[in-house]
Amino acid sequence: MDLIPRYNVAHKLEKRSLLIAINCIAALSIFFFGYDQGMMGGVNGAQNYYEDHMHFGHPNPEDGTPVIDNELLQGGIVSIYYVGTLVGCLVGGWFGDRYGRIKTIALGAAWAVLGATLQTSAMNHTWMIFARLINGWGTGILNAIVPVWATETAEHKSRGQFVAIEFTLNIFGVVVAYWLEYACSFYKGGNGSFVWRFPIAFQIVPLLFLFAIVWIFPESPRWLVKVGREEEGRYILGRLRGETGEDLGRAEAEFQDIRNIAELERKTASRTSYWSMFTGRGSGKLHIGRRVQLVIWLQIMQEWIGIAGVTIYAPTIFRTAGISQSDVQWISGLNTITYMLSTLICVFTLDRIGRRWTLYWGSVVQGISMALAGGLTTAGQSHPEGSALAKAYSSGAVAMIFLFTATFGATWLTVPWLYPAEIFPLEVRAKGNAWGVVGWSVGNGWLTLLCPVMFKAIKENTYYVFAAANVITIPMVWALYPESNQRTLEEMNLVFAADSIWNWEAERNFKILKEQNPELVQAAQRGHSALDPETGLPIRSSTARNMSLDVHGMQTVEEKQTFKHG
Repeated sequence: MDLIPRYNVAHKLEKRSLLIAINCIAALSIFFFGYDQGMMGGVNGAQNYYEDHMHFGHPNPEDGTPVIDNELLQGGIVSIYYVGTLVGCLVGGWFGDRYGRIKTIALGAAWAVLGATLQTSAMNHTWMIFARLINGWGTGILNAIVPVWATETAEHKSRGQFVAIEFTLNIFGVVVAYWLEYACSFYKGGNGSFVWRFPIAFQIVPLLFLFAIVWIFPESPRWLVKVGREEEGRYILGRLRGETGEDLGRAEAEFQDIRNIAELERKTASRTSYWSMFTGRGSGKLHIGRRVQLVIWLQIMQEWIGIAGVTIYAPTIFRTAGISQSDVQWISGLNTITYMLSTLICVFTLDRIGRRWTLYWGSVVQGISMALAGGLTTAGQSHPEGSALAKAYSSGAVAMIFLFTATFGATWLTVPWLYPAEIFPLEVRAKGNAWGVVGWSVGNGWLTLLCPVMFKAIKENTYYVFAAANVITIPMVWALYPESNQRTLEEMNLVFAADSIWNWEAERNFKILKEQNPELVQAAQRGHSALDPETGLPIRSSTARNMSLDVHGMQTVEEKQTFKHG
């Protein structure tokens, strides 16, 4: 394949080894994302940071714990990052659909390096606010495109597993951030700017490596087909799926699905701007507006079930539960380790039980653990500080936080990032995934701004707010979110073709359309060969056939054809 540079790893690796290599690069980006989130928890606790440079707090003269004088400024410095991710993801989605996934990843990495450099050198809160805004822009670009690249190269039967593995690296980033900051806190007694500047600067290392190495990796075959570079797309798809033995025909079947669905999308949707996507105007039976709303609210609820508060304000949460300042840091670090290990559960269950059931059991356990954390914290504070009962209740509250974090890692961590990359049409997939990042940015920014205010105003009752959010998600997912597990990316257009918003209507409509449009689901039906049994050559299905996402429209066309032949 002369069109693809000789240094590209697609020439040397194939099938599972190529998929693993792609997922390692995707995981590197996700690692940075996790590290960047976990980093601020320790930075907020560095005295040189909050007192000498940002001026939003002072140490308690009795025990040295941070006393926050300006909660709005502390929350604002953290949450302004999510304004950057919101803008960055929209840029990344547009750039990714126009110029490809690889170039967008490189752009995001370069922009994030600039932001991290500015954060490292910040001398006051104004400087820090603008630096985090720029850094967030780079993160938003990466978050908009990396899940899309990963899902477009993975096979539909193991797509969830590969993305779940990437998010294990995401939480590994959180772990590295916590323990690196814990180690730095002992440097010169925890005084000086090195304690917080070095952890911020550390993220530049994986970003530079990501920028340098991503150029030797293959572009998404689906994006290549979309822009008319079919020969390159077919070659890369063949390297990903294999072309010999029992793999013969798999790549061709999937390639035909992609070609057909790309043509159908161009006929069905007339508008692809962000505003048109948000309102659903011009998308016809693709119902893009509905998909946008689903991914935005799934990401918002991911944050409001409590994880944003636990990740960034873990030290504050443990102090509220009655843990001493000397123990807060290492307990927070231990919590991140259990968080990381719990993500391995999702690796083995996500493709077995599906996206919906993963969210169900996560919401149930998380809601119970948050409610118990609030109750146990209240009970502990009703007894004299240091008493046996106070310590017992506090330990129980901490255990509930550990249970919540572990359950989240096994369930809600991965699905809201995977789902947007699975359900959007090829024509606007990067932009669609960007809408998911918009939801994450809004939910995270909103919550991290309010978290310090809530913990000050209602203290442990904040846990009940998170518990209520978990309860709300159960009927929300049941009624509105169709299953994407074990379905090809091309099949999802059939799933969302129903005019009704309800999941059961979508599933009923999908069964009918799947029978009427066999050309769109060849890769999912492995019993259907993509090769002509007589010639051994690929069957080139024609997109000229009356493929449609309208059940009634298809029936009308078939009736007319039957009448003609009669």
